[in-house]
Amino acid sequence: MTVKIWRQKFVFFLTGFCLIFLLFACQGETITQSPSPIATPATDETATTQVLPVAYPDRELSASPAQLPKLPYAYNALEKAIDAQTMELHHDKHHAAYVNNLNEALQKHPELKNRSVEAMLRDLDSIPEDIRATVRNNGGGHLNHTIFWQIMSPNGGGEPTGQIAQQINQTFGSFDNFKKQFNEAGGDRFGSGWVWLVRNAQNQLQIVNTPNQDSPILDGLYPIMGNDVWEHAYYLRYQNRRAEYLDNWWNVVNWSEINRRAQVVSQQG
Repeated sequence: MTVKIWRQKFVFFLTGFCLIFLLFACQGETITQSPSPIATPATDETATTQVLPVAYPDRELSASPAQLPKLPYAYNALEKAIDAQTMELHHDKHHAAYVNNLNEALQKHPELKNRSVEAMLRDLDSIPEDIRATVRNNGGGHLNHTIFWQIMSPNGGGEPTGQIAQQINQTFGSFDNFKKQFNEAGGDRFGSGWVWLVRNAQNQLQIVNTPNQDSPILDGLYPIMGNDVWEHAYYLRYQNRRAEYLDNWWNVVNWSEINRRAQVVSQQG
């Protein structure tokens, strides 16, 4: 009988001790919760390239409606690099087709006409899905060619001067090194596309190539100069000799206009 009572007391004591221990343990426990997400301010690295006009140094490209710009020279003015027939077909047919296709697509969503071509390309996710690819390809083609015509001239060629010459030498070591890397990037572009000198988000010069009619602004880059390496840009004269076209193209490069473009973005950096 005594042993039974002792066992009951021991079990009671042990149970009470465990309950007290658990109570204190729970009071001392730290409950870990996932912190509320803190919004990280977006970096402003690409602000310089995002707010600047791209089609021209002083204005963006209107889509109300999109219009084919006039060539600033005659079709045969760039014969040192590009023949007259190619220029006529390239401008009057290919570029005109991009303009017409863009306008036709925007008829489906007329509210977009109040936005510039640059604005639409910078924010493609906001473009309705049914015309997004059309805007990317044809808006990009319109923008790229609008720049292209300006950065060539019958009086072009030679070596750059002024600010762009200094920046090219600082970045690439020499103009010859720059030309070599630019031509290599143009030659390495598989299929159709463009080769560009751009200013990146760090305000540095950079050589890139892009597929199809993609504009560098899709990647937050500001295009200073670019060469079209689609076959329609050179095939009548050069056939499959893209490298020869790339070499000859330097004879019509408009360094004055390229300096204007370089200075606009440089001043904003």
